[in-house]
Amino acid sequence: HLVYPVGIEVLYQIFSKFGKVLKMIIFTKNNSFQALIQMSDPVAANAAKLSLDGQNIYNGCCTLRIDYSKLNNLNVKYNNDKSRDFTNPNLPSGDPGLDQAMPFGAQVPQMSSYGVPSALGAARMMTLNAAAAGAGNAVLLVSNLDEQKVTPDALFTLFGVYGDVHRVKILFNKKDNALVQMAEPHQAQLAIAHLDKVKVWGKNIRVTQSKHTLVQMPKEGQPDAGLTKDFTNSPLHRFKRPGSKNCQNIFPPSAVLHLSNIPPNIEEDFLSDAFAQHGQVKAFKFFPKDRKMALIQMASVDEAVTALIAMHNYPLSDTNHLRVSFSKSTI
Repeated sequence: HLVYPVGIEVLYQIFSKFGKVLKMIIFTKNNSFQALIQMSDPVAANAAKLSLDGQNIYNGCCTLRIDYSKLNNLNVKYNNDKSRDFTNPNLPSGDPGLDQAMPFGAQVPQMSSYGVPSALGAARMMTLNAAAAGAGNAVLLVSNLDEQKVTPDALFTLFGVYGDVHRVKILFNKKDNALVQMAEPHQAQLAIAHLDKVKVWGKNIRVTQSKHTLVQMPKEGQPDAGLTKDFTNSPLHRFKRPGSKNCQNIFPPSAVLHLSNIPPNIEEDFLSDAFAQHGQVKAFKFFPKDRKMALIQMASVDEAVTALIAMHNYPLSDTNHLRVSFSKSTI
């Protein structure tokens, strides 16, 4: 429902809220306007797709439909109003008439030619919907937690499945609420998409964007009862290494868990018994080609969530700590 023109600048503005936009090509195919947008990594692409698919760019029109492209890389030769390589500003425009391609942040062209009063064009009609509006914030508000069981470390482990958790604060006066600060806004979006309304310790937690933009540490000498914890320099972050394999293995909570970093002397019984403390183990399977990894199936997603919180980073030897993730596999 393309009532107003949508160009590279507008799309760049929207998608940049979820991560780095590297390249873009726009074109018309079968009478419909299409764009190919290359993000810097799969996590950013996934966050943008989850938050923006089905959203309107302008009020009531220009609805985004987002799917993954089959291409692994965009080949951009020219920087103009049809294609752009944001990593290489020195590319030629490819057409002498296009050297004056719209500069960044340029106004959307006056829209009177679309039969819309140009005043509307000037007002830019830019709603970008709430999905992108809050997307610049990396702090989450988590509520309806079990205040007997919740700890900063437990939330660090659970939210650490979807991004690197920098700080956690359980609220002193409302211990079933916590603030969780992620490393990046798009990681916060992923956590909302995958953890909101998930059952944790028997209660459906709510995960929303917080109005706070960072989690404050308590001042020197302020009593905090261990409710606030800084994990910025933790060795346990899953995504710190650029291009980490973990970015491609982000799945919603599932009854089947993927285990890795298992030392050779650890047997199935030992792992099944350890997980059985947190629920009923339905099945277990070592990877045939790589005994360092295994799949374990719990009786329900709820039990798997509890087991992941308890067993991720469990010490199996002096040097091996178990890694636990959700899986899309079945046993």
